[in-house]
This record gives sequence, C-alpha cells and structure tokens, in this order.
Amino acid sequence: MKQRIVSITALLSALALLAGCANTMSAREQGTAQGAAIGAVAGAIIGSATGGRAGTGAVAGAAIGAVAGNLWSKNMEDKRRAMEQATAGSGVAVERTADDQLRVQVPSDISFAVNSAAIESRLRPVLDTFAQGLDRNTLVRVVGHTDNTGSDAINDPLSLRRAESVRAYLEDRGVAASRIEVAGRGSREPVASNDNADDRARNRRVEIFLREPRSAGS
Repeated sequence: MKQRIVSITALLSALALLAGCANTMSAREQGTAQGAAIGAVAGAIIGSATGGRAGTGAVAGAAIGAVAGNLWSKNMEDKRRAMEQATAGSGVAVERTADDQLRVQVPSDISFAVNSAAIESRLRPVLDTFAQGLDRNTLVRVVGHTDNTGSDAINDPLSLRRAESVRAYLEDRGVAASRIEVAGRGSREPVASNDNADDRARNRRVEIFLREPRSAGS
C-alpha cells in the first residue's frame, strides 16, 4: 500500500510539472505528455491493485496514454499551420479546439454580404486551402451565424443557407457531401455583444470545423 501511495504521488507531481511547462510545448506535445502522465497514474493504480509492481504498471500506462493523448495528429497540426499561413492578415482565426478539432472562424467582411448567402470572392482562397489535402476520412462541419438584427425567422434560414453555400463550394473542390455536416445557429451563439456595428459584424460569421474520426465507425 505504501509503495502504491508513493508511486501515485510522484506521478501526480509529474503531471503538475507538465502543466507548468505547457507554455513551452506545442499542442501536439502537450497532448502526448498529458496522456502519458495520466496513463502512468492509471497504470500504477492498476498494477498495484492487481498485485503487480506499480512502477511497471506506470511505464505501460504511460506508453498507452501517450498514444491516446496525442489525438491532435501531425496531419492536423500541418493543416493548422497551412491555414494560418494562407489566412495571415485576413482576420480569419485558426485554432485548435478543446476537443481536438481544427476551427476556422471566418468574419463577415470576407465571407458574405449582409442578407446574402453568396460566397464573397475573398472567402474562396480560404476554402480552397481548407479543401486541399483533406484525407478521405476527414470530417467537416460548417456552422453559419448571424447578428441579432432581424427575427429568428429570417436569421435561422440565412445562417443555414450560408453553411450550405460553403458545403457546395467544398463539394466542387472534391470533398464528398457525406463528409460535410452543416448547421445554422442564427444569432444564438454570439462571440461579441450586439450593441454596436463592429460587434454585430463579428457575430456574422461562418465557422468551419475539421476533425479526424476517432474510429473506423465514426
């Protein structure tokens, strides 16, 4: 029992140390390191509880956890960097989400005109870059948003039509329709207040999510 407590305490301390180093590690490295630490703790507990050596269980758990923690693959990291380079200075935000998706947030000034679902010319290069190099199993989700001007009866279908326009464009670039999910959120998910013109413009946006399936059945 004492050995198990000591081993788990040491491993938890290591996990805390990794959290402190997060600012100097890439997103992929953080996922791998955190997965390894969590796996090591779980392995130590299981190994000790089943009569094995806690240290041996920790090593095995760390190896398994490193793989599981690295859900943000090199492929996804390469896509993130490519999108950042392609959209530099455009106002497009490219980021990794907490659940390991790549999110491309496109503001209204380069995506759609007011009350329109027609894709602006400046959005086309962004979508071209996004479509390039997509693996056949990669899944895409397009979500349209509006500001709070007008009623839900107007905003909801408009936001959906915008997402559908993006889907149609990606289909024309060879992305299978079966891999693209669309949704319209209307004005229900603002990223800024709707108190002034600048903030309303920020809320009129399209978000494109890219993810890798977690399993063959995903």
